[in-house]
Amino acid sequence: MGYYIVTGAAGFIGSNLVKGLNQRGVHDIIAVDNLTQSSKFPNLVDCEIADYFDKQAFLERLAAGAWEGEIEGILHQGACSDTMEADGRYMMENNYRYSVALLDYCAEEAVPFLYASSAAVYGGGRVFREDRACERPLNVYGYSKFLFDQVVRRKLEDASAQIAGFRYFNVYGPGEAHKGRMASVALHNYNQYREHGCVRLFGAHDGYGAGLQARDFVSVEDVVKVNMFFLERPEASGIFNLGTGRSQPFNDVACAAINACRAVAGETALTLAEILQRKLIEYIDFPEALKGKYQSFTQADIAALRAVGYGAPFLTVEQGVARYLEALSKVAD
Repeated sequence: MGYYIVTGAAGFIGSNLVKGLNQRGVHDIIAVDNLTQSSKFPNLVDCEIADYFDKQAFLERLAAGAWEGEIEGILHQGACSDTMEADGRYMMENNYRYSVALLDYCAEEAVPFLYASSAAVYGGGRVFREDRACERPLNVYGYSKFLFDQVVRRKLEDASAQIAGFRYFNVYGPGEAHKGRMASVALHNYNQYREHGCVRLFGAHDGYGAGLQARDFVSVEDVVKVNMFFLERPEASGIFNLGTGRSQPFNDVACAAINACRAVAGETALTLAEILQRKLIEYIDFPEALKGKYQSFTQADIAALRAVGYGAPFLTVEQGVARYLEALSKVAD
């Protein structure tokens, strides 16, 4: 057995993938990241890895022939995921060029390549299917992912090994605390409720009522399961949506967060109507800075994922958020 390389390994999804590999008995893992933001390192403390390299040192060693013939696969999660990042030059170098370099290496060495794309490629569209006609990114982050997907599409037909891209929808779960403003709404709602006794959501906007903007919220547990499924099926290639296929409003996430906190405190669950009556949700004006750059609705079309044989059910917001935040509360307390 050779090495698995996980880029972005100290990040949210990357660290969960390392744990997923560990659970399958894989410990020969090269973790790659940029720890300039050192707050991410705790995500790797309970992981078993063979070695760690800074992104730049890793690329230099890879180009010099290190690990030649020893790489079982690359799980590429390393990217700037800040959708509000305005530095397009940095975004394209860090997300697009980095990905192209790894894809070229994997093509030359016939190494399986699994990578993180994003539902941000769909932008303001209303159809979320892996089709060029549906893709309209609203920000440079989405464009960096979109452009790389186009490179992948051109290479798929003649690929020497597996190439699988996953368009992550709204992922939540353990390991995201370092993300700050880019953490999931589930974590923000949890922190708000614990600190202020109420949750803040956007009010009416873009034709949606208060708290009724809706996303496809997917647990990182399911993200890991899908990645592991593909690692075990090297014949499966393509670009795939990775969401639940079910859109749920932000009100549902807020309810799940509030009730998770109540469960830990030994209190009974409340309905949305009861939560609103008790003023446990506060609706705020939609921010000017997000107008024209915000997806008010997403829902993954997962037909392609199902077509390659992935048949496992996905956690609902009620299931996944409860599991995540109840565990987080116990650690915090």
